[in-house]
Amino acid sequence: MQKKLIRAEEKNIRRLRFIIDLAEAVLMQSNLTLRESLDLMDQTKKAALALFPDKESVYDLIYLPRFRRIIDERFTIPGSFSGRN
Repeated sequence: MQKKLIRAEEKNIRRLRFIIDLAEAVLMQSNLTLRESLDLMDQTKKAALALFPDKESVYDLIYLPRFRRIIDERFTIPGSFSGRN
């Protein structure tokens, strides 16, 4: 029984990695609008929480900053004041 639970957990982890990697690739390589990018980020979080319902804080700590960085880089106007040098 324990081995079956471990295999299921490992399967969910592989699925989560695939979902996250795919979402990051789409955000970086496609011509999505800002709204579409934010929607993708939201849908990705829902998919992750479907796999790991009690891990929202972990998602917010690990993956949310990665998605925000990608979106910020894609939609920040070069040379505009964004608090960075």
